[in-house]
Amino acid sequence: MENEILKMPDELAASNNFAVGNDLVFIHDFKASFNDLFKKKVYTPAEMAYCDQFDNSMLRYASTWAAKEAVYKAIKQIDQATIGWKKIEIIRDKPAGQPQVLIHKKSLAFKISLTISHDGDYVWAIALIKINLQAS
Repeated sequence: MENEILKMPDELAASNNFAVGNDLVFIHDFKASFNDLFKKKVYTPAEMAYCDQFDNSMLRYASTWAAKEAVYKAIKQIDQATIGWKKIEIIRDKPAGQPQVLIHKKSLAFKISLTISHDGDYVWAIALIKINLQAS
């Protein structure tokens, strides 16, 4: 079993059908640069509604931004085509629920695992994407 687990990363790398992206956000800098134009350009209405329901909405905006950046970085390793920020949507089925990713671009068929963490002044997100080889 241990040998099989150790072989998995090598097999994934050889198959070239996955990518990892991550992003780290310093909340104070994010807050200083956050404005209405950025908000409207980057976030979907559902993301804004999610973030705005919390007393500390800036933490939620920063974590959603980190998640979008992580997903974007992973996608760019697989597909060099341009993708807009609103085409990457971070959703949760309940407040503080597990984040999930919706990609609003028909040509992209990925299975995405996403996690977001925050501690003190920082938010970190990591996305692991596996290309769906069954999709056309």
